[in-house]
Amino acid sequence: MSDNDGADHSMSAYDSTIGIQAGTVHNSNVYFVHPDASPQEKYRVGVRLLEDGVPSRAREMITDAIAHGYHNAEVRFHWVLATLSARTYHDLSVEEVQRLHHASGLVRAYAEDQWKSALRVTFDLLAALGAADGATGPVLKQLQDLPPRQHDAILRHLDFMLTGGLKDELWAETVERAGAERFANDRAQRVWAYFEPSPIGARAVIPRLSTAAAAAARAALPLRVALFVVSSVALGALAWTAHPAQAVFESLVALGAGHTAARYGVQWWGREARPGRTAGADAPQRPGPAADEDGFTKRVHSNFDHYFSIRTPHGFTPDTWLAHTAEVRSDLAAEIADLYRESRVTIDRVTWLIRYLAEEARNRHNNGTLFDRHLQDRTPTRTKALTMAALAVLGAAALSGFGTAVSGATQPRPLWAFLALLGAAWSGHAAAQLWLKIRRERHRLAREAREYQEELAARQKAHQRWKTHLDATRPSELEMETWLTCDKTSFVNEALRHHRLTWRDLITHTILVTPARSCRRARVQGGPWRYSHYVIRLFLFTRDGIREVSSELNFSDSTRMNEQRSNYRFEALSSVQVTENADVGYDLELILTNGPARKIRVKDADALQLAPDESAGEISEISLSAAGFTHTFRLLEGIAADGKDWIERHNPDGLTRFQIVG
Repeated sequence: MSDNDGADHSMSAYDSTIGIQAGTVHNSNVYFVHPDASPQEKYRVGVRLLEDGVPSRAREMITDAIAHGYHNAEVRFHWVLATLSARTYHDLSVEEVQRLHHASGLVRAYAEDQWKSALRVTFDLLAALGAADGATGPVLKQLQDLPPRQHDAILRHLDFMLTGGLKDELWAETVERAGAERFANDRAQRVWAYFEPSPIGARAVIPRLSTAAAAAARAALPLRVALFVVSSVALGALAWTAHPAQAVFESLVALGAGHTAARYGVQWWGREARPGRTAGADAPQRPGPAADEDGFTKRVHSNFDHYFSIRTPHGFTPDTWLAHTAEVRSDLAAEIADLYRESRVTIDRVTWLIRYLAEEARNRHNNGTLFDRHLQDRTPTRTKALTMAALAVLGAAALSGFGTAVSGATQPRPLWAFLALLGAAWSGHAAAQLWLKIRRERHRLAREAREYQEELAARQKAHQRWKTHLDATRPSELEMETWLTCDKTSFVNEALRHHRLTWRDLITHTILVTPARSCRRARVQGGPWRYSHYVIRLFLFTRDGIREVSSELNFSDSTRMNEQRSNYRFEALSSVQVTENADVGYDLELILTNGPARKIRVKDADALQLAPDESAGEISEISLSAAGFTHTFRLLEGIAADGKDWIERHNPDGLTRFQIVG
């Protein structure tokens, strides 16, 4: 930390050159206005924009509503706040001052209510700018008498407008309110949800269609069946001609045994689950080494390792659980990587599913089904025993029929009987194998279709649970803006105390909030970018020069670190430049006479994070305004151009008093 006359050139917080950060754009219509929207709807959206820290867009909306005939004290009050918010009196153009002057004359025409009182107080505060300390008592009393909603709105949006003794009178109250709201609404437990991307929809492995082997089996089966029928009939006919009664008995036994073997055998061999969905020559192949090098696949594997290590069953350490589930994790990671390998799907959008699958694997282990998910398909021992017994009886009946056919026969009969037995045995075995293959394929298709529906339904429920949790936890734009405003107020108060300054000692001040290194960012459609980590820069302009204070802010818990301070004279700031790059973003460059240029990344590029109906220029303008860039750049640019002469033009004591009409 350093306090010196020149700039501190070793300040890491100042030189915030960071890479483009991936961003999340929440699908929201809170700022959407239909082209044919009514003035009331435009006003409603304008007020929301104002409350959420986007006064530039709020001015446009509310002005449009007024132009289309929606006009009362409440509307005019918010229009005045939108005009003054995040600006000093010197930031107002001549035309804007004239419009405010005209609006002050309309107050008396409105009906008496809280909005009219608030509007009157707002104009009285404008008129009190630059007045002697003793002259501000009545207007401060009127401000205190306002309802909390109007009172707090005036203090918040006139933060830069109010200066000197008037600001000193209100500062303690502002700091106290910021302290009360800074951690309100469970901030520390909810901010993370704002930066979570919308989870991608649930997917599951689609069942494979019938394989080529099954199709070949269906084509070959009729020929094998025909050969079996011909051979069996021939053997039976030979046996019947030798001993009709015995042949009939053997045929009946063979038919009964064959029926029993077919009935129970199909439950055994025709339904036996195969090792996995990817087994077999016709199954989809796993990604090869080249695919394993894919960045998305690596991140999927890494996330599986992470969530399996923190979701371990009782009795397992993370390392032993990872070793125990290595094959399961590999299979699941390959499945997820294949299902979601798309150019614009980030790993963050799939994390919910990986986390769910890790929990599901733990539950399956507890249920004893981690490595065999089809215990219900195991063939009972009784079925296997009946099948084997029936086959043995069938074989015995066939051999007995062969013996009957050749008994007491002449020379050619044994040869024909042997050929008939051989043909029946071979074709019967072949037909049975083909038939069972077809049945197994049908069973596989039915099982995989059932598993697909069950797995997809389970994942869809998990997706909906996570999405509902995110929606319920995610802070609103108003909450995010309120917390950031409180952080800035606390930061300014500590800086004033450190430098032992009051608002009477300041000409003006400005705050620039920019993204820190390695931060996450998100916004709603039509809103400004917000960051998980900021760098806050405060510029205090006194008659002796500029005092600059910067600090990194962890937004989730409002902790600050790496605070840096620097003092320099007005003449030390030689120039201020802005660099805009569509692929990189906005950089603010401060050039001092006694040191190298200092670059500050103000905003990242937006090109890849725009919704279909958004304009890059509009989103950029909104984000720059919310960051305080417009006001900061105007002040620093004026100082770089005029030096100490800037003080004469911006001295609060020499401010031209605002005149209220009537």
